[in-house]
Amino acid sequence: MARSMLIITRQSPWSGPSAREALDIALAGGAFELPLGMLFLDDGVFQLVQAQQGGVLQQKDLTANLQALPMFGVDSLYVAQSSLEARGLDQNALSLPVEVLDDSTLRTLINRYDHVITL
Repeated sequence: MARSMLIITRQSPWSGPSAREALDIALAGGAFELPLGMLFLDDGVFQLVQAQQGGVLQQKDLTANLQALPMFGVDSLYVAQSSLEARGLDQNALSLPVEVLDDSTLRTLINRYDHVITL
């Protein structure tokens, strides 16, 4: 039986390769039908903001990769409520449907998974 994995992504889409690497891991795991979820924390919530302008920074936009997650079976997407609030965002500003979790629920979520990768 496949072990479950939670990928925690904490970096903004343009601060380095971590955001893209987290998405690559999720898409690869989904292709192999691993039970996995993604949790967007801290600046990682900026990955979910609609209408990003990656070309301005000469970066590839991550929106297409994010939109592909459900097609690869990655339907368990979570975001920390405190991270959204600290950055002046709300759930309506996000490009994907996610489950917004408070801090106590985050601990429960993390404990549900067999493996946790943080990028």
